[in-house]
Amino acid sequence: MLGEGNVILMIPKKYAPLLFGLVLSAIMSFIISGVATWKAVGFEPNFFGVWMGSWLASWLVAFPTVTLVAPLAKRAVGMLITKD
Repeated sequence: MLGEGNVILMIPKKYAPLLFGLVLSAIMSFIISGVATWKAVGFEPNFFGVWMGSWLASWLVAFPTVTLVAPLAKRAVGMLITKD
């Protein structure tokens, strides 16, 4: 993001897990909702509009889900890997 005088505004590191979840959920829900919309309605003239509506609805579910489930997934991975 550019701020005053073309200075790049950075997000504090403490928000990295939340930002990661935001970006991950956006990308995943975008792709999955596109595939699901295509399977449901095909490439109709209003495909993009239907897809974007589906994506927004799915992202509203995906982001809080990723945020809540990520610590559990990290714990599960920790139990499955060797301790170096």
